[in-house]
Amino acid sequence: MRLAAVAFALLSLAAGCAKPESSPSAVITVALVSSPNNLDPRVGTDEVSQRIHQLIFDPLLSIDHQLRVVPGLAEGWEMPDNRTYVIHLRRGVLFHDGHELTSDDVVYTFSTLLDPGFLSPRKGAYRMVQSVTARDRYTVEFRLKEPFGSFPVNLVMSIVPAGWNGKTPPVGTGPYRFVSAAADDRVVLDSFPRYYRGAPRNAGIVLRVIPDDVMRGLELRRGSVDLVVNDLAPDIVHQLQSEGRLQIVKSDGTDYAYLGFNLRDPVLANEKVRQAIAFAIDRGAIITYLRRGLAIPAVGVLPPASWAFNPDVFAFTHDPARARKLLDEAGYRANPGDGIRLRLSLKVSSSEFNRLQSAVIQQDLREVGIELDVRTYEFATLYADVLKGNFQMFTLQWVGVSDPDMLRRVFHSKQVPPTGFNRGYFQDAEVDRLIDEATLTTDDAVRQRLYGRVQAIVARAVPYVSLWDKVNVAIAQPALRGIRLAPSADFTFLREVYREGAGR
Repeated sequence: MRLAAVAFALLSLAAGCAKPESSPSAVITVALVSSPNNLDPRVGTDEVSQRIHQLIFDPLLSIDHQLRVVPGLAEGWEMPDNRTYVIHLRRGVLFHDGHELTSDDVVYTFSTLLDPGFLSPRKGAYRMVQSVTARDRYTVEFRLKEPFGSFPVNLVMSIVPAGWNGKTPPVGTGPYRFVSAAADDRVVLDSFPRYYRGAPRNAGIVLRVIPDDVMRGLELRRGSVDLVVNDLAPDIVHQLQSEGRLQIVKSDGTDYAYLGFNLRDPVLANEKVRQAIAFAIDRGAIITYLRRGLAIPAVGVLPPASWAFNPDVFAFTHDPARARKLLDEAGYRANPGDGIRLRLSLKVSSSEFNRLQSAVIQQDLREVGIELDVRTYEFATLYADVLKGNFQMFTLQWVGVSDPDMLRRVFHSKQVPPTGFNRGYFQDAEVDRLIDEATLTTDDAVRQRLYGRVQAIVARAVPYVSLWDKVNVAIAQPALRGIRLAPSADFTFLREVYREGAGR
């Protein structure tokens, strides 16, 4: 039993005589791991901030359960040419202070992101925008510098009221109104009865900050927290599930874990070595014993929920014999003395899970003759090394992958840091050609075909070893109803959640 589970078990024994709290309140209490960094959706990009933005604000466009871009505050859009997007807004959408959302608010939101003087980590997504203008009160025109088929996903952006500087309490059009926030304690939201999609089915949301994993589990058990989404260690989820007292809701997710290679390294530049490593790793053991089943084997960056996902690509299985054969073919035969074929190094962040996962990978590679030196770092140090190309191998996760343009940013040869995320320096002329063609078209059927071919090539070339796709999990009090997790595990579902018997 691992550390989180041991701590949880010991504290559970200490609290074993306490009765679960029960409350008829129509307010839903949700646990968070930290306070939001910034309640301005143009600025706050951490996960906690984004979750709260989803409750206070609404995006211009939205993402559905197949990760397609669909209407949001915009009821639709059209393209008179391949560089122009004309957005038609819904009428009668109200901000929390009662004034109507118009094109002025949309233009203001995106104009600030285009303003060189406005500091935002989101600005890079709008470099291709030449202008954003209001045609009339309910129509906005975006003009691009060049065609870009994935542009609509950049319009999945929360709209703020014209003139808001982000320094006063937030006022949005979302299902909840901001009431108060106390750093490292809680954010309090009231339901907005005039919400354009209908009033929430609860009276409000209290988002409590509980940094400790074990304490979040215990607060759930005693009933002082109603709901936790994806913020408990797999061991604690497993223990709570085995007790059978709380409600467990799962869905396929969009977080992707992988092992990355530096293809400038002379050993790892050999495709057969990379394939051998992929065959050597027992992903099933990682999923079963470390993730406690809260993952599925991954085959690529795009999640299975995506409309552009190609299920018919080559998938590596756990096959040590085939791994040894590939290493033989690559010229790395076992040393008669110790059986070692080659030595490699792996950099990982210092979290408990990553240390355990890297230990499994280390043992798996040892069985095929690869001696792996595992080095742990604080995340900031690891990330800096990865961006500099200062590694042989590393493990990280992509969080919330929602658009197939991620394939361009990760695998196109022109997307090496600092331009993009091709951190392993992968190069393939056919992949570049297919991605360039997909980037220029707005026909989703064509894009799906082109991106499918990219995924097939990348799957065999193995610039990444795909480890697992996360399974989202919500743990809730048994009286809660309406919990429906999207692949992105966003918090928009909370407006449909209610406590049976509590009313609104």
